[in-house]
Formats: sequence, C-alpha cells, structure tokens
Amino acid sequence: MNAQQVAELIRQSLPQARIEVRSDDDTHFAATLVSAAFEGLRPLARHQLVYRALGERVGREIHALSIEAFTPAEWSARHAAGASPGGPDGGRDRG
Repeated sequence: MNAQQVAELIRQSLPQARIEVRSDDDTHFAATLVSAAFEGLRPLARHQLVYRALGERVGREIHALSIEAFTPAEWSARHAAGASPGGPDGGRDRG
C-alpha cells in the first residue's frame, strides 16, 4: 500500500478534507489532515475517525501511522503564527 492509496481511503470517509500522506517505505506513514469534521473533537476522537477510515489495514499493510489533524481555523492559525508551510497542499497527495 502506498501513500496515495492511504490518502484515498481516508478521503472516502472525510471527502472534504485536505490530505497529505507521506511514506518512505510504504508501511510507515505520516498523515496531515485539515477538515471541518474535526471541529469540537479532541485529538483522540480525530485520530479515531482516521483509523476507522483505514479499518483493518492498520497493523497489517499500514504498520505505523502518525496523524496530525487540524480544523481549518487551527491550520490557518498555525500558518499565521509562522509555522512551516508543509502539510496539506490543497488536496493533492504526495507519496
């Protein structure tokens, strides 16, 4: 499974999300997501949404997954504060 496939699985559950998934070895992944679906959710609940989207692949094809999940307001504030410009690039996936 590659980063683009992981991103597509997440997109099926969070269709309006901006998603970037990265992997150097196609088993360890890092995902950065921005979605209004995360509004009002604590970090654990946000991660659970993502893990639910990936289902039983986590622990099998997806050995490890690092998740950064932001609301649109959090993402904007992060960049206004001078954070690095890496992360979701308008819905294009890198992999």
